[in-house]
Parts: sequence; C-alpha cells; structure tokens
Amino acid sequence: MNVTSMNDTLDEPSSSYSEYSYIHFTIVAAVAICLCIVGLIGNVIVFWYLCFKMQRNKYTVYVMNLSVADALFIIFTTLLLMVQINTIIGTDPEFIGKESLYFFIEIFYDTMQYSGMYILTAFSMELCSSVLFPFWYRSHRPRHLSTIICTALWVLGSLESLLENLVCTADAFLEQTSQCSAVQIIVFILAIGICLPIMIISSFTVLIKVKRSLKQQYTPKLYIIIFIAVLVFILSVLPFSFLSFLIYFKLTPTDLVTVSFFYVTIYCTVLKCTINPYIYFIVGRKWKQKTPHSVLEALQRAFREEDDENDDSNSNKTMNT
Repeated sequence: MNVTSMNDTLDEPSSSYSEYSYIHFTIVAAVAICLCIVGLIGNVIVFWYLCFKMQRNKYTVYVMNLSVADALFIIFTTLLLMVQINTIIGTDPEFIGKESLYFFIEIFYDTMQYSGMYILTAFSMELCSSVLFPFWYRSHRPRHLSTIICTALWVLGSLESLLENLVCTADAFLEQTSQCSAVQIIVFILAIGICLPIMIISSFTVLIKVKRSLKQQYTPKLYIIIFIAVLVFILSVLPFSFLSFLIYFKLTPTDLVTVSFFYVTIYCTVLKCTINPYIYFIVGRKWKQKTPHSVLEALQRAFREEDDENDDSNSNKTMNT
C-alpha cells in the first residue's frame, strides 16, 4: 500500500469530509497506537522466552521470526500513525524530511507485513507436511530447514517491499503506470492467489488432525495455535490486499471512504499482530490447574512437539489406570 498517496488524500480537503472527520480520525489513530503498545509487549515477551529461556525446536524458530516481524510491524505502524496524527492536527504537518520519512517507514512497514505473511504460510505448511507425511518428516527432514526457510522468506519479503516502493512511487501510484500496475498485480497474486490458498488448505488439514486427536484424548496445541493464527490472518490480510487494489484502481467512491478503509486495514493488521502472542499464552495454559501459571510453562506447553504430547498423554493414561 502506498502510504504517501494516502497522506495526500488526508492533506487535500474534500467535500466528503464532515466537520468533525479529522477529530474522528485522530481518535481512531490514538486508539490504534494503544493497541500497538499491547501487541508490542506481547511479542517482545514471546521472543524473549523463546530465544533465551526455552530450548529451540523446528517450530519455535518460525514463531520467533513471526514475533520479530509482528513486533517490528507494530513499531513502524506506530510511527506511521504518529505522523498521520501530526498531519491531521499537528502544528507543523509539512515538516522537513516528511516524504523521506514516509518512504523509510513504508519500506519497513511492507517488509514486515510480507515477511510475516510468508513465515506464517511456511509454518502452516510445516505442520501440514508433518500430518500428511509423518514418516518422511521424522526421518528425512533437514535439521536446519526452519532457519533456512525463514532466512529466505525475510529476503523475499524485503525484495518485494523494495520492488513495490521503488517502482510504485507516489507519482507512479497516482498515474497508474504499467510498471506499477504489474507490481500491484504480482503483490496481489502472491497474497491472495498463493499464500491464502496454502493457508486455507493447511489449516483445514490441521483441523482434521485436531478432530482425530480429540478421539485419542489429546490435542497437540500447535495445531490449535496454527489454526487460530491462520484464521486471524485471513481476516486481516483480505481487507489489506483488497484495499490496495481498490485505492490503486480508484474504485472507492470518496476520499472519506478511502481513508476510512485505510484505518480499518490498520486495525486489522495490528490486531492480527497483537493477538498472536496472547493466543500462545491462552492455548498453552492448563485450564483445570488451580495453581498460578507462568508464561514460560504456557509457552513450553504451546510449542511442545507432537511426540512429547503423545508421551505425556500416554503417561497420564498409565497413571490413571
């Protein structure tokens, strides 16, 4: 999404704006910043425990990288919202270096958005492959595959962001150049045509596995986590991707609708990044246990591998008999 062109929409007066529209947008942006703070705290806690307090496995590598992407996305979203608030009600809305700051924010904003999308897609595929091909997965899976994949996906997300922002500059975005149109189509296809179907297929495969697990009296918590995370992501990525298309091809009826859609997508993407770490905490805790739960214990249960879940389940059955 071209934030600079969105800023132009905010700057230019329009008959579609009501008298109090700027106040409403400022309140919405301020609430979003508060939500960003909550999400940043959660993602930092998850990263800290997974990186320094827990033994890593093939799954926690994905979650660590996803937490980094979400945390950095939240940081740059907060910067973006602060600049937007300054644009709306600030004393110096057109400060020196504003365009350069927007360009800098937009590159990292898009990098974290795309990288997080690809990492979550790879994570869902990883769990799906473990369900569909368990023998190969346990015997022939490369040891450092998770690290290699995450590194490659960070590079892919960065290249996609650079390509979009260097080719689709503010002027090219408004003029709808052929190069910018091609980039917008590629970005849309990668998100909606490739990542989204993979996530849906993988999540349904995981859902089937969860139903079978319920019959065996245990449910691998990783499957629940990835299913909820993918569901939340689907609800957030759809408005983000479609809004870019609507704005680019000028299909929104008024500037007010365009800016309103912009803040809706901000809320969706921030909510996705904010919810993820708390999903890990909630799914990982033991609800029947009356003693206090620590964050470390909840995360250890959440990201325990399926073999460990099976061992715990079998030991519990033995103790009960």
